[in-house]
Amino acid sequence: MSATDATQSTSSGAGSRPGRTSARKADCAPGADFDDAPVCQQHCEHADVIARVRARLAPDEDMAELAATFRLLGDRTRVRILEALACDELCVCDLAAVVGHSQSAVSHQLRLLRAAKLVRVRRDGKNAFYTLDDDHVRDLFRQALDHVQESR
Repeated sequence: MSATDATQSTSSGAGSRPGRTSARKADCAPGADFDDAPVCQQHCEHADVIARVRARLAPDEDMAELAATFRLLGDRTRVRILEALACDELCVCDLAAVVGHSQSAVSHQLRLLRAAKLVRVRRDGKNAFYTLDDDHVRDLFRQALDHVQESR
């Protein structure tokens, strides 16, 4: 069985998606060098699919905010802070000790995380206690960590 046959038989089975026809698959069927060329071998656009997907896309402003959130998550210290806060609410002193940085450095990172609405603060006298902003942040962090750990 060629790579093309294997691909077509695999994608036409139980896991195929509704609305995808065999004619459409034939239009974009990869050549014999499928493993070496992970792109369509023949240019083809499917207006119905493009329109359906575009209708479901989030607004550009939301994508800009999402990209900014992921940029914030691209820093090891901030990710450590989120990991610690996923375990428990912590004051800045304790959080600095957990992540191994100064209170000043942790405070700076927390300011960025607060601006992005990833963490929130609760004041108790002269102390500031931080926690994850909501369950969405906790879920995002856990799912990303699960994804990283499952590949090991």
